Amino acid sequence: MSDERRLVYSTDRGRIRTPAAPPPAAGKGDGVARVRRETSGRGGKTVTTIAGLALPDTELRALAKRLKQQCATGGSLHDGVIELQGDHRDAVLAALDRLGHKAKRAGG
Repeated sequence: MSDERRLVYSTDRGRIRTPAAPPPAAGKGDGVARVRRETSGRGGKTVTTIAGLALPDTELRALAKRLKQQCATGGSLHDGVIELQGDHRDAVLAALDRLGHKAKRAGG
């Protein structure tokens, strides 16, 4: 916020409160994890993506970390989609099944 718009002093408003922080949003997915292999837009590199999980951001980060450790690979989390370097569809499907998430293979 710029200094020109910030309220410094006023007698007609009473107590000025800062807006409350919004509650953490749940995931945008439908609860079914879709595991697919992608290469488009990645310079020919293969990436396994997991999308559709309806989990809060903190749980998605923990799940991404666990999957990266189990697959012994790198990866990241972008907009609710977990990306793992390499083709690890079978290992990810087995891991998600063990963790109690519904998962299915998507794409070709």
